[in-house]
Amino acid sequence: MEPKTYVVTKIDGDYAHLLDKDTKEDMLIARALIPEECDEGTVLCWENFEYSVIG
Repeated sequence: MEPKTYVVTKIDGDYAHLLDKDTKEDMLIARALIPEECDEGTVLCWENFEYSVIG
């Protein structure tokens, strides 16, 4: 699988809204799946079924 880049647009309790930088689609995921230090505006890379902070 190819790496994907997302931006955290909103933190909503136990969920985070991620914006796909390529398709501009909004995605809702559980906060437990992203790194703990994430906040609104954080850029994430999804690769090998794991999210990591890249900016």
